Amino acid sequence: MMKMHGDHGNHGHDHHSRAKSRQDHADHAGEYKRRFIVSSILTVPILILSPSIQRWVLGSELAMPGSLPLLWGLSTAVYVYGGSPFLSGLVRELRRWTPGMMTLIGIAITTAYIYSSAVVFFIEGATFFWELATLIDVMLLGHWIEMKTISRASRALELLAKSLPATAHLVTEEGEIVNVDVSMVKPGDKVLVKPGEKMPVDGVVVEGVTSVDEALVTGESKPVTKRPGDKVIAGAVNLEGSIIVRAEKTGRETYIAQVIELIKSIQESKSRAQDISNRVAKWLTVIALTGGGFTAFTWLYLGQPATFALERAVTVMVIACPHALGLAVPLVIARSTALAAAKGILIRDRIGFEKAREVTAVVFDKTGTLTKGVFEVTDLVALGSMDPEEALAIAASLEGRSEHPIAQSIVRYAKSRGVKLRPVEDFRAMPGKGVVGRVNGIEAMVVSPGYLKEAGLEVSDGRVDTLVRQGKTVVFLLVNRRPAAAIALSDVIREESREAIATLKKMGIKPIMLTGDNRRVAEWVAKELGIDEFYAEVLPHEKVEVVRQVRSKGHIVAMVGDGVNDAPALIEADVGIAIGAGTDIAIESADIVLVKNDPRDVPVAIELSRKTYRKVVQNLAWATGYNAIALPLAAGILYPIGILLPPAAGAFLMSMSTVIVAVNATLLR
Repeated sequence: MMKMHGDHGNHGHDHHSRAKSRQDHADHAGEYKRRFIVSSILTVPILILSPSIQRWVLGSELAMPGSLPLLWGLSTAVYVYGGSPFLSGLVRELRRWTPGMMTLIGIAITTAYIYSSAVVFFIEGATFFWELATLIDVMLLGHWIEMKTISRASRALELLAKSLPATAHLVTEEGEIVNVDVSMVKPGDKVLVKPGEKMPVDGVVVEGVTSVDEALVTGESKPVTKRPGDKVIAGAVNLEGSIIVRAEKTGRETYIAQVIELIKSIQESKSRAQDISNRVAKWLTVIALTGGGFTAFTWLYLGQPATFALERAVTVMVIACPHALGLAVPLVIARSTALAAAKGILIRDRIGFEKAREVTAVVFDKTGTLTKGVFEVTDLVALGSMDPEEALAIAASLEGRSEHPIAQSIVRYAKSRGVKLRPVEDFRAMPGKGVVGRVNGIEAMVVSPGYLKEAGLEVSDGRVDTLVRQGKTVVFLLVNRRPAAAIALSDVIREESREAIATLKKMGIKPIMLTGDNRRVAEWVAKELGIDEFYAEVLPHEKVEVVRQVRSKGHIVAMVGDGVNDAPALIEADVGIAIGAGTDIAIESADIVLVKNDPRDVPVAIELSRKTYRKVVQNLAWATGYNAIALPLAAGILYPIGILLPPAAGAFLMSMSTVIVAVNATLLR
């Protein structure tokens, strides 16, 4: 689906820039994990061999011949193997003139490595090997957590792919039925689809008549009649008769393949929170370079030896890159993603999720989101002298033999009213038209308005006309070929919707409804839910215009939908939220997927976005806050009164900062 262009305001993110696949993220996660494990193992002897750690733990250095060259060798391995993602990232960022996290880490570890190597072979001074190794370890851990989180987020969608048919009943040229893997079906092949089965391919009906539940594909709950020449879509459920379908789209083009491609396309989006940490990193890079240079120049000017000035400068540059910065964002994101998943909220696009905290208006598509997307009986109108209870008993007895969703709704309604079903003889389904049979010896039929027209029967009753005008689906009971009752069904409002709308209003967010239904139906639903603003009779392509219209009033807009026809509006909105039982295209177009189909999860997602952002900001403050104390001390500001920050003390501050960030992330609720 093409990106819809228009007046986006601040809405600059493009969902279709998601070029990396989930597999890429799994690979990256694996790579960071391998580098982290190897570097961490090598860090243990580095810590043991480091003179400053020995002094810190034991009070004095251990006399170990050859320990310094060994320390240099181990640190070189960590610098080259563990540090390579950051070094290549440093080159990439500098080429683009966009210094960020990779530049800061790259400069810190390179400065520490070059200076410490010089201490081993050429000059007097303290080494920074253990600081270099632990910094690389923590940064690798942060990146591994982040990649693993993204890779895990798409597993719910893999389950969707598994729920679709893997086999098809292929009809050979000789007319035999052979069960084959769906991937074996080619365009032009014919497949048999039995009642209750899902369509294995996209294609055209060539034989048979049936009703099909396309809710998975279109989001609309009303069953659709399919006759020869009509198209069917993979994933839709065949409800009544057996049909033969000629395959049009197979392999990569089928619904299943699209879902699998969708899973692969779920990737890390450039995070706004990550942008904050990159901006912080950019400033820290400037501070590290200018602070280091200024420190060296000042001490040389004051007459200190070059080795002293250089050591202070390197201490400043290494401490300017806090370990905690590498974990500040990934730990919070991992935590919020896990919390969201536990609530049945799948975060697909992180920018959209972060934007959710700013939302001021939520536009809901009615069918399948605010309503159940399931038909239920709302009215029963007796025609002529027929008793309503008697009419319901006859209709429900007949429909009790049918698997059709409308039939099941009538049966459920009858049972809820305590009506007992009666024996039925000579039952026959008329796919796309209705059912016929004998109830207590009386010939009865439950038929569609289309059948009435075909049979030349007319029902002129104001009550029925009103039901039709309200947009309800009306079926007719015929007794001895004469209309005896009209039964109206419509989509039912979810109880959860009332709570969701009330919660959004309390949060200061304006709920808006749009629907393709007529104005009367829309007005009734809006009034029931307490929605003040609604748009009725909206055609699929007009949904985008509604979103633009709401945004033009100064709102940050979230769109909630579930069907293919909602996809452009989901993309156009600042935040796209798909109901999980919706279509693959709706899910692909959304930033957030509500797996449980519960509209109450909309305010939950918005509130979680707000809390996540607050935690990220808190963590970045903790991660960088210690610099305000550590950097001046590292530069030697208190040296004149005999206080000089040893690298070990700087490392202790660094460790405390990392622990605080980790604990703070786990406090996200």
